[in-house]
Amino acid sequence: MREENQSATTDFILLGVTGQQEQEDIFFILFLLIYPITLVGNMLIILAILSDVRLHNPMYFFLVNLSFVDIFFSSVTIPKTLANHLVGSRVISFAGCLTQMDFMIGLANTDSYILAAMAIDRAVAISRPLHYTMIMRPRSCVLMLVASWAVAIINSFPHTVFTASLSFCGNKEVANFYCDIAPLLKLSCSDIHLNVKMMYLGVGLFSLPFLCIIISYVWVFATVLRVPSTKGILKAFSTCGSHLTVVSLYYGTVMGMYFRPLTRYSLKDAVVTVMYTAVTPMLNPFIYSLRNRDIKAALGKLFGRTSSSLL
Repeated sequence: MREENQSATTDFILLGVTGQQEQEDIFFILFLLIYPITLVGNMLIILAILSDVRLHNPMYFFLVNLSFVDIFFSSVTIPKTLANHLVGSRVISFAGCLTQMDFMIGLANTDSYILAAMAIDRAVAISRPLHYTMIMRPRSCVLMLVASWAVAIINSFPHTVFTASLSFCGNKEVANFYCDIAPLLKLSCSDIHLNVKMMYLGVGLFSLPFLCIIISYVWVFATVLRVPSTKGILKAFSTCGSHLTVVSLYYGTVMGMYFRPLTRYSLKDAVVTVMYTAVTPMLNPFIYSLRNRDIKAALGKLFGRTSSSLL
């Protein structure tokens, strides 16, 4: 009972991105710029797609949901970081820490499964164009989205429960700017063998959508290479280019962070987490809008309607 009460009343100290005050000031300014850009960029993508009937298809259905997830993904960590810096405090409560960790794990998994669904959509569109409307029916897309959220929740909940049962009786300094599972486990004075096994099981579940993405693009490339037309090949690659860029940015940083032993985590890894928790959600709208003529046209119409209504 004493250990449970002790954990329940624990306040953690978030060390930030580097732990150095001068550098934390720089990251504060970066976060202050990144967050509104992320919100505005992703909201514009959502509004542009919802307002243009021509974009009401599976590809953009998943993109709208990816933008929603990216908004929440950034909102779980950045506002707390900004608020702590402004008030000169780095404290986060035990309950707040677990809540933040739970949302981050869940949203990260949802992000990965939506990216996998988008890869499947592109693979079917290129490799089975005549059967596309039959395979990617609205009901199928909704089921894929619901499955993405369900798997994410199933994956995040056990981590939160098992972490909540641990005791933290020594150092309370979390080596990151938010409550990530790896630095939290390193702070515990309890037996964490089960937690570590759960963590690597979660990494395995996180790898499944990445494997699905690889298989989808192998299918795409195999189809494209059989097409004799250079124009057809360029069209296929331009269709998948934005998605491949986003996948590379997201999985490149996440895999570099979590696909290694727990003992190798330190504060310097917090810089890597900035990439996939803040930078990637900010860049996604630009990647999809700059490389996609339909999105650019929809944004142009949206801005045109907004300007007309203001005049």
